[in-house]
Amino acid sequence: MSSPAITELRVTGMTCNNCARKVTEAAQKIPSVHSVTVSVAAERASVRWNSAEAKNVSEILAAISQAGFDAKEISAEPAACCGSKQSHWQWNLIIGLAVTAALMIGEWGFHLMMADWFRWLSFFLATVVQIFCGSQFYRGAWRQLKVGQSNMDALVALGSTTAFGFSCWVLFSGAGGHLYFMEAAAIISIISFGHWLEARVSDQASGALKSLLQLTPQTARRIQESGARSQKPEATGFDLRKLSFSKSEIRNPKSEIEQEVAVSELKTGDRIALRPGDRVPVDGVVIEGESAVDEAMLTGESVPADKKSGSELFAGTVNLNGRLVMRVTATGEATALAHIIAAVQRAQTSRADIQRLGDRISSVFVPIIVAIALAAGIFWFAHSGAEKAFVIAAGILIVACPCAMGLATPAAIMASANAAARRGILIRDGVALEKAGKITAVIFDKTGTLTMGKPEVAASWSSSFSLSGDTLKRELQPIFTLAAALARNSTHPISQAITKISSEKIELADWREIRGCGVEAKWQLADGSWQMGKLGSLRWLRESGVDLAAGEKFISEWSNQGATLVGLVAEKDLLGLFAVRDAVKTNAAKVVGQLQAQGLKTYLLTGDNSLTAASIAKQVGIAPENVFAEVRPEQKAEFVQQLQARGERVAFVGDGINDAPALTQADLGIAVSRASDIAREAADIILLKSEIEAMPEALGLARATLRTIKQNLFWAFFYNALGVPLAACGVISPIFCAAAMGVSDLIVIGNALRLLRWRQR
Repeated sequence: MSSPAITELRVTGMTCNNCARKVTEAAQKIPSVHSVTVSVAAERASVRWNSAEAKNVSEILAAISQAGFDAKEISAEPAACCGSKQSHWQWNLIIGLAVTAALMIGEWGFHLMMADWFRWLSFFLATVVQIFCGSQFYRGAWRQLKVGQSNMDALVALGSTTAFGFSCWVLFSGAGGHLYFMEAAAIISIISFGHWLEARVSDQASGALKSLLQLTPQTARRIQESGARSQKPEATGFDLRKLSFSKSEIRNPKSEIEQEVAVSELKTGDRIALRPGDRVPVDGVVIEGESAVDEAMLTGESVPADKKSGSELFAGTVNLNGRLVMRVTATGEATALAHIIAAVQRAQTSRADIQRLGDRISSVFVPIIVAIALAAGIFWFAHSGAEKAFVIAAGILIVACPCAMGLATPAAIMASANAAARRGILIRDGVALEKAGKITAVIFDKTGTLTMGKPEVAASWSSSFSLSGDTLKRELQPIFTLAAALARNSTHPISQAITKISSEKIELADWREIRGCGVEAKWQLADGSWQMGKLGSLRWLRESGVDLAAGEKFISEWSNQGATLVGLVAEKDLLGLFAVRDAVKTNAAKVVGQLQAQGLKTYLLTGDNSLTAASIAKQVGIAPENVFAEVRPEQKAEFVQQLQARGERVAFVGDGINDAPALTQADLGIAVSRASDIAREAADIILLKSEIEAMPEALGLARATLRTIKQNLFWAFFYNALGVPLAACGVISPIFCAAAMGVSDLIVIGNALRLLRWRQR
């Protein structure tokens, strides 16, 4: 199935995550939209369509416009930084703070608040702040007002305008009394500081993503055959001694040259030369040379990976100590690095279910706060006059700005996604993070997950001969040839192990692979007739009516040693058995122990026989009652359902090849894979390392993220719950209200940034 078409939009007018929610909801109302991710800092929205045919850009632009925002389509280039956004708020900050500081010095330092010249100067300086620094707040509030909605801009605009408008009335009417121009300027300045800080923090939290974007070099050395300019001149009667060629012109027509070209010009099949120290420009496979390659940016593993002919190379990795020639297999958005960047972007801009709580409150918060401010203003007008009423109403409007609520979840998700990416853990989205933090049970697949995934044939048996070790008997060669021929077209690790026992080839017909069982095909006998053969699991062979009694001793012996038994059958006659053994990963037992120490239940599901499964489980520390053998892929999904029906939140850990049904059914799918598997996006979390030791760290980080989100929401609610009554009672001034709102943002952001330094205990 092809991936959905993607449209990138530039969306202007967003000032907070409540705005992002409105853009998302407007876009998702379009039936043909698959999903939407919105970034306030980058002013972008990524729209995934159900199909390329369903793509309707004009419709989604109209929907976003109706929500009160401007949008236009842009090229699908990654947006990794928010420098322009930060720069915009920086100018607001400089102008606003300069004016506010001048007014504070005049009022508080020299007590000039009643001097006529200073009152008019205050008016002009505050007007500058209102026009230049407050314009974005007013535009944002007006956009939402036009569509019958409101956002935090409305609270800021109302609060500042209330203080400014009242002061203008006092100044121009000559009524006398205190002016609040300083407060009006301070409100916009302090909130601009909060936005500048948010943009700066978003930029810092996106550090991992920006570093990924900078990994790919701009040029590459493409190998090309030189031209045929050195061909012999034809015999035309000229004296060859009179002809002269420069050295650069005399070339062997079969020689090769390295030409530096832009990476964007590379195509699949091109040959690239890599010298020591070069970064790999695109994905490819080594066709010449040997070297060590630093893949830490991809997998988090500090030990370089040895590369030789046939080894895979990935964009952004570094060739260390040898010359390599690679053939390009993927470019542009098809590379593993591009998929990582897309996944990190998607995780950073995604929304967890818990965020809906803050969104729902924010959506009704503004009308409620305006009503409270009006009620408090009327009350204080009746008891203390217009001045007190305006000041208190302005304070309520300012302190209630729901910035912290909007930041609570996305700030934590952004920091967590980057912290995970630096550890070689790729998290699909915020929902996956939230689900990972609630897991109660972990189910492991065996091959490639708990084991190395590189099985080898340890022993062979036939009805006449039994053989162990590397020595092969002549009488077993036909059996090896048949088994290897049947296994050759299969990509399953066990099939690939059996393929290695013989290089001889025979003609097969009607070959097919039965997932979770084995392979079958027909081969031709000496008399010209065709015979059906099978190679596969003992369970499948028994179900097919094959009698395995003759090999029971061999089966028992090697099953007890943790080997996987595979049988070779002609029609229903048992020809041979193969004991395929896959070593348990070094840290598998430690990982299982760490998960159990976190209070998680661990299970082993495998299509292998019960004796092998029990042996592997014993080595890694999984309880015998939690081991289930001879399970087909579709039955793994059914087992996940059974655990879920018992109230468990289940994570399934597999290699992403035969475990798709279970990965999909599980609350959380975790793929243990190399970078080449990333493109398939088979799970909620992908461990870029081939080892599972990152699993406890991934789940621990998810728990820490969920805990941080809850803490952030608490502090956001706490500030509003405490600040609004205090402002309504006249205990705190508008300037203090603006400062308190900024502090709440700072606490939420700082708490989220702790995740960047999180370490597994």
